[in-house]
Formats: sequence, structure tokens, C-alpha cells
Amino acid sequence: MNNTINNSLLSVERIEKSIFFLRGHKVMLSIDLAKLYSVEPKALIQAVKRNIERFPSDFMFQLTNQEFAILKSQIVTSRWGGIRRAVPYAFTEQGVAMLSSVLNSPRAIRVNIEIMRTFARLRQMLLSHSDLTRKLENLEKKYDAQFKVVFDALRQLMAPPTKPRRRIGF
Repeated sequence: MNNTINNSLLSVERIEKSIFFLRGHKVMLSIDLAKLYSVEPKALIQAVKRNIERFPSDFMFQLTNQEFAILKSQIVTSRWGGIRRAVPYAFTEQGVAMLSSVLNSPRAIRVNIEIMRTFARLRQMLLSHSDLTRKLENLEKKYDAQFKVVFDALRQLMAPPTKPRRRIGF
């Protein structure tokens, strides 16, 4: 990767944390995308609006005030800072890919490549997890009760970790 891009800015972890699940889609918000592209959110949306025919509703949509309030409340330390006048837009994977044609700079191209790789990695992780679950279920059907303990232990290992709830107040 070109050294002109700050690697922490394009880290897989940072991109993954910027992907949310809204309205049945994995999306990235215009606020986060603007930071990655090193442009103002307003400039990013203006570029999109000048090329709106490239962004049908399954590529991009604007969050409702309620969706944005819920999302902000889920993110305890607001990455977005301050008061926002405009509710952000959400871009699906296809919408993010289309941004590379609207924001035609070398940085935009490099950022888009990393974002597309991250979406692909997430998709692969989901596929491998469901494939592993299916294989485990097939094995469980073949073997009798003596292996039930083993299968139960494997299920516990495959389950996503639960975060302990933090207490509010004293």
C-alpha cells in the first residue's frame, strides 16, 4: 500500500467498526466514509447528489432521525462529535463501490480497495461460520449420545462472546 495513506486510517479493524447493519443491509455511513476519504461529509454528499443517477435506493439511503438517534445511542463515545444538522446517508457495499467513480482521486481508489476487501472478508467469515455450523449438525446426526458433550462444547466455542453489561451509576 502507498505510504501516503496513514495505515491506522485504513486498518481493517477501523473499517469493520464502520460497517453497520441497517434495514437488512451492511452499510457504511457518509460520516465515516468522509473521514476515510479525507473529505468533508458535506463535500462527499454534494458529489453524490451531482451524480445521483448512480445511487439508486439499494445503493444509498438517508437515515431517519429515529435510526440515527438509535445508532448514536448504541455508540457510547460518539465518533461523530458535535451537533449535526443533517442526518447521514448510508451506503451499501454497491454504493461504496460506486463512490470510487464519483470521488475519482488516487486516495479514493485506494480507500475503496480496502473497503471492498473488508466487505469480502466479512462475507467470507459469515459463509465459513454457517458452513461450520451445518457440518457440525450433520456430524451430530451421525453419532450417538456419547458425543453430545463434545458437540455441546463445540457449540459453546462457536457462539459469539457475550459482553458483560456495564453498570450505570455508582
